Amino acid sequence: MQIKPFRALRPTPENAERVASVPYDVVTTEEASRLAEDNPMSFLRIIRPEIELPAQTDPYTNPVYERAADNFQRFQDEGLLIREPAPCLYLYRQQMGNHVQCGVVACCSIDDVENGLIKKHERTRHDKEEDRTRHVRCLNANAGPVFLTYRQNLQINTMVQEIEQEEPLLSISAEDGVTHELWAIDQSKDLVDAFADIPAFYVADGHHRSAAAVNAGKDLRAQNPNHTGQEEYNWFLCVLFPADQLQVLPYNRCVRELGMPRENFLHALHNRFTITECEQADPIGPRHIGMYLPGQWYTLTWEEERGHESGRAANSDAVANLDVSVLQERLLTPILDIKDPRSDKRIEFVGGIRGHEELVARVDSGRAEVAFAMHPVTVDQVMDVADQGRIMPPKSTWFEPKLRSGLVIHTLSDEF
Repeated sequence: MQIKPFRALRPTPENAERVASVPYDVVTTEEASRLAEDNPMSFLRIIRPEIELPAQTDPYTNPVYERAADNFQRFQDEGLLIREPAPCLYLYRQQMGNHVQCGVVACCSIDDVENGLIKKHERTRHDKEEDRTRHVRCLNANAGPVFLTYRQNLQINTMVQEIEQEEPLLSISAEDGVTHELWAIDQSKDLVDAFADIPAFYVADGHHRSAAAVNAGKDLRAQNPNHTGQEEYNWFLCVLFPADQLQVLPYNRCVRELGMPRENFLHALHNRFTITECEQADPIGPRHIGMYLPGQWYTLTWEEERGHESGRAANSDAVANLDVSVLQERLLTPILDIKDPRSDKRIEFVGGIRGHEELVARVDSGRAEVAFAMHPVTVDQVMDVADQGRIMPPKSTWFEPKLRSGLVIHTLSDEF
């Protein structure tokens, strides 16, 4: 695989904690506004600039992208973002409770997305892909990194561990308690060479960001009559983590309307699952789904289909054995008539970081009529699906902790 050092924009150590923000896609406009309140340095003013515009502003209109570009320039003019003096890679270490993961920040090739060496497991939505493409073009920069993973490599692990022993360039503690540390790696040739032995990268989180990087790069190629292939727009910002360090949380589901009485719904389920009443959500492993109806938790279980072993497909299909696939094919589609969860407005997806309490709250408040607590997929399952060129059902994975935006930015121009 190809990776490349670059001259990043980044916050100064003393400003990093106030500049760095959550990613653009994990908060609503209202949540982003609260997080950025009284903080003119928040990177949310660049990745969610509608928070500075009148309420109900359409986030996909020109004034929003123009405000993003203005704020990005202001951050540079005021010295909130400074330019690295020379190209380098970075080490990015996160700690969430007892969980620690350490990745390499680098630029990856848009060609490797196009030729399938950077493998995907989700489809993108056109509107969200267009939004991120416009955002990249208006900034002429990748504001948020793509979260990539790879099958671990002992040589890379050893080099990373040696760098971790040094004093970090900056260290911040986010509002959620997660610690983020960054090291600049000036002597990066050995790491670049080591990654050349990695056969593939996998998108863990950031399918729309990677698609936007490709779109923006191809646009800029077409506009450059002297294109050589060495320009910065041929590359995009990534963080590369070994797969064995990653933590996947469940991506739960809520359905707003059953469309039938509760008794009829439960009767329909009995033909497809074994249903057990329980005191709390209990998806203790694969082939267990917690289901909450007002006042009562249930566990849905089913027999493993012949040809499957230990939660991984022994046959050629790595998708059908996923719990999210079973829920979709046995319940959401045939019973609730939710054929396309990407577009059906009756279904909502709730990241596992919010806990099962969020599911109970939504159902008991009447915002939903039923909720499903999922057991998380494994990173191996994600890579198996991607290796087969398959697509997981929407919202199958929730990786935690999330990468902060604004710690490292890649610009698409060689002119500074």
